[in-house]
Amino acid sequence: MRRKSPGGNAKAVAQVVSNQVLVNMLAVLLLVASAIYVAALADPSKPLHIVAFGDSLTSGYGIRQSQAFPVQLQKALKARGHNVKITNAGVAGDTTAAGLARFDWAVGDDVDAVILELGANDALRGIDPKVTRENLGQILEKLKARRIPVLFTGMRSPANWGENYSDDFDAIFPDLAKEHGVGFYPFFLDGVILDAKLNQRDGMHPNAKGVAAIVKSILPSVEELIGKAVAQRATQSKS
Repeated sequence: MRRKSPGGNAKAVAQVVSNQVLVNMLAVLLLVASAIYVAALADPSKPLHIVAFGDSLTSGYGIRQSQAFPVQLQKALKARGHNVKITNAGVAGDTTAAGLARFDWAVGDDVDAVILELGANDALRGIDPKVTRENLGQILEKLKARRIPVLFTGMRSPANWGENYSDDFDAIFPDLAKEHGVGFYPFFLDGVILDAKLNQRDGMHPNAKGVAAIVKSILPSVEELIGKAVAQRATQSKS
């Protein structure tokens, strides 16, 4: 039976020690990273990040970006003491299918809440309400899976597609809001759509004053959303 040389034993011990040191260093790094993440979640000075995810009604089509819905909403919320950052994730012309296709990269990991405004372009194009319902349902499922609080805004169909189409389309929004248990604002353009003074010449897109009117009406619902987001952030910081 051959004896192991002292040098071989020393090398083996050194290797074990080296591996243990490496494991300990990795454990410390993970603890530090976890502590930083939890502190960031719990930090009240960190703005609540809300994404306004929609189409041209969100993006600010035809008006200055400083007058767009996300900008005016952020200003109104800050005036009421809320520490928020609202990202404009509106894309003019987007259907619900287009919104679903870009959702994963448009709504990042640092998002605390989402205002979902889509469907107007589906109605304008006469897209089958079943398709619209399916697309919006998938977006809401993605948000639920990520535990992101949502304010879901409703839309209505123009009358030119007939009563059956309008009934089927208009029912999508309250149905999905109830099904997914999310905050609901029944009609994004409430109080604006039929007022020429609040719309651009095309009669479909609100002007700056129209956006201001939308912000004023939707503000209480957004404040409810903020309450849910703050509670969700506190829960994550404890877990």
